[in-house]
Amino acid sequence: MIVLGLDGALGGFSASIAVDDAVVATISIAGNVALEAGLGAVRELLDGAHYEPSQLNRIAVGVGPGSFTGLRITIAYAKSLAQAWRIPLAGISSFDALEYGRSAERALTVVVGRPGIISARYRDGSAQRRASGKASDVLANILPRVDERTLPVLGAPEDVFAYLAEGGFIVEPRSPIVTPPAAAIALAGVHARAAASIHEVRADYGEAPAAHVPTFRPTDRKR
Repeated sequence: MIVLGLDGALGGFSASIAVDDAVVATISIAGNVALEAGLGAVRELLDGAHYEPSQLNRIAVGVGPGSFTGLRITIAYAKSLAQAWRIPLAGISSFDALEYGRSAERALTVVVGRPGIISARYRDGSAQRRASGKASDVLANILPRVDERTLPVLGAPEDVFAYLAEGGFIVEPRSPIVTPPAAAIALAGVHARAAASIHEVRADYGEAPAAHVPTFRPTDRKR
């Protein structure tokens, strides 16, 4: 199974190729560059690894939560490529990408959205809870009562660590085992269920970006 993994949700843009359970090539570009450099990076990755689109069995794409713009653009690319190359598409959660390679241990995984907003998933074995919104509200809703065990945490910014410490948790910071995110997504895509249709793959924004609804006065209307 040869899988092309793409991610624009977890910071920057990355693309990787996995053959069965091994990553054979990867490229990563920092910054909000999915629109300008995403497709060029995919072409560079394929050329450098000496693969043609016809050799790919599947595309796997990170579906979020995460960066609104990068997520939206990368999913659009993944759908377009899957349709043009006539290969299946699979969506992979940002939480699963960050946790890829870990056993079914207890963990809190955090993805930063817009300023002050996070999406988080608390997992304890097969049981899990998730929420999106203000960090304090999210953590209060999904975390269990404090006990003597440490709390493994992935992806959290400093303010989340501070909140957990104030709440009495013994925090154990963890880093993803597989990087960049597209590499974990490609590996997860080897075993994921492919979507029945590209339209089945949808972005998980966590919480929609802030929007300002304009207020119109009667005098604003054209006569």
